[in-house]
Amino acid sequence: MSVSRVCVEKSLVFRSNTPYPTDTVVVPGGHDLFCVQLDDSKLNYFQQPQDIKESNFLKFLEKYGRHSFLAPSQVQTSFSAFYRAGDPILIYFDSSSVLSTLRQPVKMGASGLCVDGNPAGFLDSKSTSCTRIFANLSKSCVTDPALDAASYYRDFTVLKVPVNDTIVQSMKVKVSAAAPPGAPHMKHNTCINVVSEVIYEIEFSGTHGIQTVSVRFKVSNISGNSLQQHFTLHFWTRTLSHMLPRSGNPGYITGAPLLIANSGAMQHMSILRSEGDGSCSQFLRHTVQFGRNMRTGCKLSLSPILEESDCSYIQQKLNKALQGMNGAEDLAITGSAHLTQAEEWTAILIQNCSVQAVNCTSCCMVPVTLEIQILWTKVGLLSNPQAQILGARYFYRCRPLKFPSRTTVPLTTVVTFTDMTEWPEPPRGQPQMHWKLPFDIFFPFKVALNLERSYRDYLAVCFFLILIIASILCF
Repeated sequence: MSVSRVCVEKSLVFRSNTPYPTDTVVVPGGHDLFCVQLDDSKLNYFQQPQDIKESNFLKFLEKYGRHSFLAPSQVQTSFSAFYRAGDPILIYFDSSSVLSTLRQPVKMGASGLCVDGNPAGFLDSKSTSCTRIFANLSKSCVTDPALDAASYYRDFTVLKVPVNDTIVQSMKVKVSAAAPPGAPHMKHNTCINVVSEVIYEIEFSGTHGIQTVSVRFKVSNISGNSLQQHFTLHFWTRTLSHMLPRSGNPGYITGAPLLIANSGAMQHMSILRSEGDGSCSQFLRHTVQFGRNMRTGCKLSLSPILEESDCSYIQQKLNKALQGMNGAEDLAITGSAHLTQAEEWTAILIQNCSVQAVNCTSCCMVPVTLEIQILWTKVGLLSNPQAQILGARYFYRCRPLKFPSRTTVPLTTVVTFTDMTEWPEPPRGQPQMHWKLPFDIFFPFKVALNLERSYRDYLAVCFFLILIIASILCF
């Protein structure tokens, strides 16, 4: 007898979604069994389908044909009129008329391997890193687009705003590459010009969308079977918001960001920030918080070949790294300062170091340390004092850099807050003991003393008279 069913204990089955008929068999003295019938050919959904040929096509069409209202490929995605925070950034390939999204690879799993499908989010400035593994480096070096800088900016444009209709030329923003490297190639078992870091700098203007896009690269030479890559997106705007959150009302709150202004735009004061490998981040920076001393450091990469004529270029590059993309000109005195109120801002004093190298030939004096010194005080009522800025100074420290220079320069930023509050004397001092007695308070005591003195004099006179009389009588 052939077996027509397969059975397991019913307790092992949580849900049944099989197309086969099932039933439960009660086993005397044992557990119930869940069984699946096998040999019913009428219910076999997995048998070989019939071949469709030109001769029998009409028969199958009549039996199985249905109307189709909309092909899946014709479904159009609806976009908003402008980018919102977190929205994918759309890109357009002119050669193939394909609409896609800008990608920012991220790592996946414990191994940290790169996943290239992660879309970059609008206004989501962040850095990611991941690892790529190569089974055949010589082949991947020339065929893998992730290693070629051109794949990150060439043959596509970024859309200013999401577009639902026809894409016109005015909506396209070309990606400009700063000093783009050449294509990767093999040389002596080493892959040259491999992209190790990609940095996108995206300028936006509110609901007007993306204005400019630029990209920078760091390349390296690899000979192993793995590569660590870094990807950074930084969003910025020339017309910074005039409605930044207050840092206090009116005085600063400890831990709130310091407000600075530059060319009529208000922003938060920031200082250097390092990446995971200790290098200086070009766009991500630490926000300076009121009342909290800070110290940061990182290493800035320079060109491996520098000449004396590059001294001015190096100084500008290091100054920009220390100050940030938009240098500070004024500092808000209070945490609720308005740009239109000039009396609520104080100019930042800048003390540069001498750019003349001392006792050194073929040297360039470059800034390596920025000390931000901030003086503040408390004003107002003693019961509710308000913190205000008195002044600030940028103090640069330099050192000579010899040519040919090293490829990296260590930079340091220090922020110090000094409390200059002079607390006033209390309106009333501590109570003192001031005894004020009546003018004749001791009169009763004086009278008693006088009476006692008179009585003593009287007794003395009487005693003296008795002695005289006794002496007369005896003689």
